[in-house]
Amino acid sequence: MKINVLDHQTIDKIAAGEVVERPASVVKELVENAIDSGADAVTVEIKEGGISFIRVTDNGGGIEKTEIRNAFLRHATSKITSAEDLTDLVSLGFRGEALASISAVSMVEAISKTEEDLTGVRYVIEGGMEKELEEIGAPNGTTIIVRNLFYNTLPRKKFLKQPQTEGSYVADLMEHLALSHPQISFHFIVNGQNRFHTSGNRDLKEIIYRIYGKDIAGAIDEIHVQKEDFAIDGFLGRPVINRSNRNYELFYINGRFIKSNLLSKALEDSYKEYLMQHKFPFCVLHLTIDTKRIDVNVHPTKMEVRIAGGQEFYERMRDIIYDCLHMREMIPEMTFDKEQGRKDTGRDRSEKESVPEPFEVRRIKQEKEMRKRPESGHAKAAEPAPSAEQSENVNKVPAERKPDRNVVHEPARYAAGGKQAAPLQQMELFDDKLLSEKAREHYEIIGQLFDTYWLISYQNKLLIIDQHAAHEKVKFERFMKQFHAHSIVSQNLNPPVVVTLNGKEKACLLRNMEHFLALGFVIEEFGGNDYALSSVPMDLYGYQEAELFYELLDELSEETGAGTPDGIRMKIATSACKAAVKGNTRISHTEAEALIDELLSLENPYNCPHGRPTIIAMSKYELEKKFKRIVT
Repeated sequence: MKINVLDHQTIDKIAAGEVVERPASVVKELVENAIDSGADAVTVEIKEGGISFIRVTDNGGGIEKTEIRNAFLRHATSKITSAEDLTDLVSLGFRGEALASISAVSMVEAISKTEEDLTGVRYVIEGGMEKELEEIGAPNGTTIIVRNLFYNTLPRKKFLKQPQTEGSYVADLMEHLALSHPQISFHFIVNGQNRFHTSGNRDLKEIIYRIYGKDIAGAIDEIHVQKEDFAIDGFLGRPVINRSNRNYELFYINGRFIKSNLLSKALEDSYKEYLMQHKFPFCVLHLTIDTKRIDVNVHPTKMEVRIAGGQEFYERMRDIIYDCLHMREMIPEMTFDKEQGRKDTGRDRSEKESVPEPFEVRRIKQEKEMRKRPESGHAKAAEPAPSAEQSENVNKVPAERKPDRNVVHEPARYAAGGKQAAPLQQMELFDDKLLSEKAREHYEIIGQLFDTYWLISYQNKLLIIDQHAAHEKVKFERFMKQFHAHSIVSQNLNPPVVVTLNGKEKACLLRNMEHFLALGFVIEEFGGNDYALSSVPMDLYGYQEAELFYELLDELSEETGAGTPDGIRMKIATSACKAAVKGNTRISHTEAEALIDELLSLENPYNCPHGRPTIIAMSKYELEKKFKRIVT
């Protein structure tokens, strides 16, 4: 067998496959280089989804003329000098493969100038082969143009999707990059049209508004947590904003957008009480962690990160987010706004505003500094005092629950103008809680609607309680309390209920027998594959015990580990749902009062165990708008 030594061009094309997967990969590498160069303004332009044309312009430090060739060599980087530097890595790029890989499979033109040089340099390299190198007039910073991606590797080009789809991948990437560095102005252009433009004023909420629109920007709460070994900054979405996938779970570690099963699990476990199954929350969380505790050198895309002490870190993250959520009022508020259903992306607004190009940002900043110098000795102008209503809301902290001093929440405001947000889809944190024993004294129970919902008048709100969701939550919490206290009361079945199990079901039962016993079941062998249910939990008595037992057994068999805590919790939730009073069931006024009283005694009365809301609210303001008493 003959061993062939591959030439450098072939090696570069093979290596390019790890780094350059599609146009979005190219944009990612070039923008990260721009950020690492110290740029505070970056413009990205693509045509045909980035397949035919990509241009990335920045106002960073630039590349020296004598170094431009080296920049396109494999494993050439200005970020590190040895393997030891990987433990203290603060830059986004460090592998030294991006420019070499990109130039190996496309036609690249680079124009760059440092602040110290009078002129810049233009360098053209196609398919890894140098074509031109010349001196040229240019502004400070770097522009890199990539044309005809995969022109010399046609099999790779055939696997690209339609330009519109590839462009959507680039757009998604650019949104993540803009959110990762709010201190940088990002301008994104697609086929000659402005897609979005951020100001670079460090206001993360403004960027969320521009990218996701006012509905989401109005339903998020800020979180600031400072621990001895890490910090969290960003926004958590209220449960009313949720999606059927994890695309809205955005995590950044030390400024790098990453995917992390660990962080996703911590987030989702924190929201478990508030969201229905298969629904996922919205968040933009920036984590600052000691570089020695993380490893970003896992994959060439640098999207995967390992965190030292993963299980402990997961538990701490889960508890922090959980505590943060438990400090909020979680009652969704109904509105009759006709515009509510329309999606406001915020992009039209961003396109109309004038945001400086990369090469203008520093000049404008210098001019502002010059104008400020004569007034440097004067005190800063006082900001307008908040209104009485704003002051009252900000200072109202619920007496029954003291906030974690490490978690800071602020009333939601639209970032664009600093104005108070319009009526939100969920109650503010600092309002008096509607579901509390203190508020219960002022409830006026109006009656039952459709044999399912209970109407309650409270101050200027109409509260609507779903009796099934509320009863399900009450039974679940009662059951959980008994379960943890090992005090579940069982009810004897006379005669016992006999169930027949197949081999898989029998093995699952034997594997989880201790958990069934803990839940209040008494199960005895009855011969062969038959088992007798002699007792069931008191709260489940009379609810088709055999069917419920089979369902519990089926769900337990799907667990990856025998009797995991999460698995047990969901089984109890299912049981509570089966036993709760249903909709379309008439209950008395006295029974409703008892149900409401017990619901209010819970730590989280807002959602049933499956995440559905137990209560919604409608304001007097919204009703008066509907009846035209208020015209806006």
